[in-house]
Amino acid sequence: MRQYLELVDHILTKGERKSDPQGVGNIAVCGYQMRFDLSKGFPLITTRSMRGSWKAMVYELLWFLSGSTNIKDLHKNNVHLWDIWATKEICEKLGLEEGDLGPIYGKQWRAFDGGGGITVDQIKNVVEGIKKNPDSRRHIVTSWNPREADMVFVAPCHCFFQFFHSNGKLSLHLFQRSADVPVGVPFNIAEYSLLLMMVAQVTGLQAGEFVHTLSDAHIYLNQVEAAKEQVTRTSKALPRVRINPDVKDIFSFTFDDFTLEEYDPLPSIKYEVAL
Repeated sequence: MRQYLELVDHILTKGERKSDPQGVGNIAVCGYQMRFDLSKGFPLITTRSMRGSWKAMVYELLWFLSGSTNIKDLHKNNVHLWDIWATKEICEKLGLEEGDLGPIYGKQWRAFDGGGGITVDQIKNVVEGIKKNPDSRRHIVTSWNPREADMVFVAPCHCFFQFFHSNGKLSLHLFQRSADVPVGVPFNIAEYSLLLMMVAQVTGLQAGEFVHTLSDAHIYLNQVEAAKEQVTRTSKALPRVRINPDVKDIFSFTFDDFTLEEYDPLPSIKYEVAL
């Protein structure tokens, strides 16, 4: 994961001081891209342990794919990633049912509001499109709907991705408008790499590259010291992820269909979440 450490170091050395809605302060850069060849291993951070987060990563991705936006569905599997953004007070302010995050990823992926009463299942469409015409340049999913961006407490950060096919290999390019590099980006890298592997399997292709473009890439000021410690560490060999080869439908995957192997990270580093 040399690419990730280079990103962290780039922000620490080149980043500009900015304000933010959380009132914490951050240092940030505009525009950065990383590439991960999945044939060389699964890009899960090794310079700090993410072992305890693996379960949450998989369940969060499956939650997105299910179309759910309610944290109660995550709670069924003891995952609490989104609790702080779905409190009773926040939900009341937005006019939402308690536990509902509003039209975030699951809703946009599976029931995008196209206007005029039309909803679009973007995941279903993109999988079918890859099967029918893999070289099309229209294999796109967007989580950013201007009609609904103000109906949520946290607007979608990883907001646009496109699939690319060449010579039997499928790649995924993610554009992320806002990137909390120490806390969020390791999840984003892992989950979209896993999504690429899943879509490649159900479309009969090989997983190629995960390409990750960050627009506002930032480190909050309360994360800087921990980030400085992390960049002094040396990356270790990447793990492998095995997927149950019998699953051929993108909506039929379960947690037990994924196995993380050969993961030997360095010790954990505690990062603060900016609220």
